[in-house]
This record gives sequence, C-alpha cells and structure tokens, in this order.
Amino acid sequence: MLYDDKTERLDAINESLSIIQLKKGLTFGTDSYLLSAFARTQKKGVCVELGGGTGVVSLLCASKEKYAKIYSVDIQQYFAGLIGRNVRLNLLDGTVIPLCKDVRELTHGDIGGECDAVLSNPPYMKKGSGITNASDEMNTARREENGTVADFCAAASALLRFGGYFSVVYRPDRMAELICAMRASGMEPKKLVTVYPTTADKPCLILVEAKKGASEGLVCSRPLIIYEDKASSRYTADMAK
Repeated sequence: MLYDDKTERLDAINESLSIIQLKKGLTFGTDSYLLSAFARTQKKGVCVELGGGTGVVSLLCASKEKYAKIYSVDIQQYFAGLIGRNVRLNLLDGTVIPLCKDVRELTHGDIGGECDAVLSNPPYMKKGSGITNASDEMNTARREENGTVADFCAAASALLRFGGYFSVVYRPDRMAELICAMRASGMEPKKLVTVYPTTADKPCLILVEAKKGASEGLVCSRPLIIYEDKASSRYTADMAK
C-alpha cells in the first residue's frame, strides 16, 4: 500500500505534485511554498535542505528544476523515510536524495563536497516554550529540540561554498536572532521579504537570503501580502504570481 490510511493521507499540492503526510502532524503550508518560491534558481547547483520533514520544499524546487541535485535532511527516521517515499511517488529519484542525519553532524562527505545552496524551514519555537505537542515527532519539528537557529546557520555555512546562498523562512519575532546567527556563521544577510496575511495584520513570516563571505548590504523588498482582505481567501496579485 502506498500509505497507511490510519495515520497518513495523500494530498495533491502545487506544481502537480502529490505528497504523503501525517494526518496529525506536519502538513504542507504557506511557509514551505514561499521558501521554495523564494529560493534562487541554480540549475547546475547542489542544494541541501535542513529539516526536510515530508520533503515538500525539496520536491517543489525539484519540480521547478531549480537545482541539479537536492539533499533533503531530517533527523527523524520516519520523516527521512517519508521523504524517500514522496520522492518515488513523484518520480524524482536521483534529483532529491533523503538523508537521516542531525544537521549539527553534517559534513561535506555526506553530500559529496561543498554545495551551492542551503534551504531551511527550521523549528520556530525554542525548546520548552509553548504548549507541548502530543507526539515527539511534532515537538522535534516545531521546537529546537535538536539544534537552535544558530546551529542551523552554522551547519549551512559549513556546507556552503564561498559565495553560496542560505535561504530561510522564519518567524518575524525571532528576526534578530536569525540575522545575528547568520553573521556569526560567516554569512551576510542580503535580501529580506516580510510576509503579511493582509494589510490589516501584523507580519506572519520573514524570508531571508544570506550569502557566505559577502560584504554588508541588505535589500528589503516590498512586503508580500497573501490575501486581499480578511473576509475572503483571494490571493493578492503578488501572491498569485
């Protein structure tokens, strides 16, 4: 059977992809799609995704042919296996490669050398914060149980070639932490997009691109507004694009 219908479900998503997801767990959301759209295309490049989950960001990038090869890394055996199943389901074998590994222990040997890009939708919450989730899988995915944002930045920098790019989707309230961690790891933030649900709301996400070894100079793009208004689910023209 393709998936366990008691605990999993099969969903069609953007770019004509289908993914297997846990019914009570991480599901495909706006943050993952925005990260895949935000990441710059390097058609001959090698990319690493830190904290792959279902593998959806890697799959979306592969479907758009953004990179020649993408390593999708997750510390949890279940999710590393799920990435592999979703890769086979979408006939992307050889383009997206699952790895079960702690991001803090990744080396060039795991990916065959330096890479050109790193992507991450890291855990947004600090360890022990908020209401604890019922499952260990969800706690690991949502909280910094196995590495802080500083650890993710250090891992990205260690894997990247000089001049390589690190793209992240993260929470606005932790922007200062993220930018400080990028700089401490030798990566300079170069591009920032702030995402708002509507013009009446506070920001819900940030997208940040950093470049390893770059000089100072951050470009703040115009805000991305997702919906036209609170009363409808109509995307703005920018979001639809």
